[in-house]
Amino acid sequence: MINRKKKLRVYQSILLIIGIFIVLYTYSKNNNPEQEKIISNSLQEKIEKQLQNKETKDGNTFYNVKYSGLDLGGNRYSILADEGTSSEFKSNIVNMKGVNATFYFKDGTILIISSDQGEYNNKTLDITFKGNVKALYNESELYAERAEFSNSENFLTVSRNVKIIDTRGNMFADKLLFDLKDKTLNITSLENNMVKSTINHK
Repeated sequence: MINRKKKLRVYQSILLIIGIFIVLYTYSKNNNPEQEKIISNSLQEKIEKQLQNKETKDGNTFYNVKYSGLDLGGNRYSILADEGTSSEFKSNIVNMKGVNATFYFKDGTILIISSDQGEYNNKTLDITFKGNVKALYNESELYAERAEFSNSENFLTVSRNVKIIDTRGNMFADKLLFDLKDKTLNITSLENNMVKSTINHK
């Protein structure tokens, strides 16, 4: 009978020690700042990944993009981009980065346009160039912040800090309208600003 009581006391003592150990371990774990920091960092990384996935799900991203064809005037064109993203909400619009476009005209002349970003409408074939726009045509160089090619009107509109460097002189303007069909150039100025130009005399 005595041995039985001793055994019960031993079992009770062991269970009590285990219980105290579990309580102490749980308490120390919940109050460990390092553990809280680890959990916080992991949750933060998880949230950032979810946000990134949400951004990429809105469209498909492609690399080394190329489009080519004929405009309504029968001129051949080619568009190259380092990266292109299409949206599921606007399937006909492709947002591009690192854009280089070349227009081959029927008279043998070539127009080359490059920009940091661009927007291509694969339905209307209209193109918008944005940021550090540079154009080369014959012996002229053109710099601006924005250029828009309208396929339906066969027009190229260049705007925002327009600068033309030519062998015959330099020119600064607010906006240029270039008729790709007739090869005519219309220069406009906003409000009362004057078109500034310098002419090289031979």
